Amino acid sequence: MNSKKELWILLASFVLPIVLGTAFFYWNPTAFTGSTVNYGQFVNPVITTEQQDVIFTNDGQNQSSLQGLWTLAYVTDDCEKACRQTLKDMKTIRILTNENMRRIQSLLLTGESAQGLDSSILLARGSEELLQKLQKFPDNRLFLIDPLGNVMLHYEPKDLIIKRVIKDLKRLFKYSRIG
Repeated sequence: MNSKKELWILLASFVLPIVLGTAFFYWNPTAFTGSTVNYGQFVNPVITTEQQDVIFTNDGQNQSSLQGLWTLAYVTDDCEKACRQTLKDMKTIRILTNENMRRIQSLLLTGESAQGLDSSILLARGSEELLQKLQKFPDNRLFLIDPLGNVMLHYEPKDLIIKRVIKDLKRLFKYSRIG
């Protein structure tokens, strides 16, 4: 009789936490999905890019690519005052990441050619397919592209807080073994 009681106690100690955890999850689903630690908004579903999706226009220095580096990409039709301020912010973000600066590149994805930009900013045109995928986001967005070419986070440039972008990047650098 004593062994049956021990069996039930042992069984309950394994099954009860699973049952309670599952019940709590379905009873209060916002407890697990309500907040995240990142400041940018996730691109859901993730937009994957191929080599032919981004055509670089200032490729005089070296062979440019989205592969292997984290990319801060600003997407706009024309580069006016707000665009130039965001490009300055992107340069500041790169500088403030200190030793990880070489892991980040800045990209301006625009429909027209922009003049008078910093030489560290890559200029590119997007393919029709990529631009169509990015159309679901409001105009003039700052995107974070991972070293595999996946568009994963986006930020609103007019409310951009540089410290928050740097915190996101440092967290990604800490856990990422690529790029």
